[in-house]
Amino acid sequence: MKKLSILSVLAFGILTSCGPKTEGTDAEVSEAQEVAETSLAAANFNLDTDASKVTWIGSKPVGKHNGYIPISEGNIKLEEGAIVGGTIVINVAGLQNEDLAADSTMKGKLEGHLLSDDFFAAGEFPSAEFVITSVEPYAANEVVEDKEEIEFEYKPAAASEHMVEAPSHKITGNLTMRGTTLSVSFPASVNISDNAITASAKFNIDRTRWGLSYGEEATITEQAKDKFIYNTVNVGFDLTANAEAL
Repeated sequence: MKKLSILSVLAFGILTSCGPKTEGTDAEVSEAQEVAETSLAAANFNLDTDASKVTWIGSKPVGKHNGYIPISEGNIKLEEGAIVGGTIVINVAGLQNEDLAADSTMKGKLEGHLLSDDFFAAGEFPSAEFVITSVEPYAANEVVEDKEEIEFEYKPAAASEHMVEAPSHKITGNLTMRGTTLSVSFPASVNISDNAITASAKFNIDRTRWGLSYGEEATITEQAKDKFIYNTVNVGFDLTANAEAL
């Protein structure tokens, strides 16, 4: 399939890449890939920002937190019934926690900490971006490899447990977050019609590859072995894009 176009950014690894799979990451991560130009004949589908979002689950030995990050804008390019490009702009500064009470002090503290320089550094990097570089049919015989995690009750869900059922496609793109761009590849469920495209995916990434290193596993000591935060984050997205009116 033809490679896609648009900005040169956003990361999620490639099964077909010549680069090796990075240890400790379930989605395949490699160096950023070249983003090719899309044809002027490609149809444009604009993302419905009310119906699209990125979800996250962060884990530590004593518990988990989950939430979402809004999508501020984006589009998907379609040509001859196939996705040939697209860009998703993620509003990191709008990050929300969902498991704590809406009016609780803990919710505000958690969101503030995640947006601080310890994690997303949203003051300097208020947005993240994902730029599609290829979309291919998902091979039924492909196997998702699970990372071996440190054993605690609240360890992250393995990629094979977290992924969508019966994925139809493999999506690869450049993910730019906190100033770092890497390529990522993951299974997704994609539906295409004349008027709309919907896509959903669930996969795991190692947050430290993008500089979100606070409390990482490398800091574990015998005195604080239950205080770290797992490097693995369960990520997901739900997207709806509608055909642009002619």
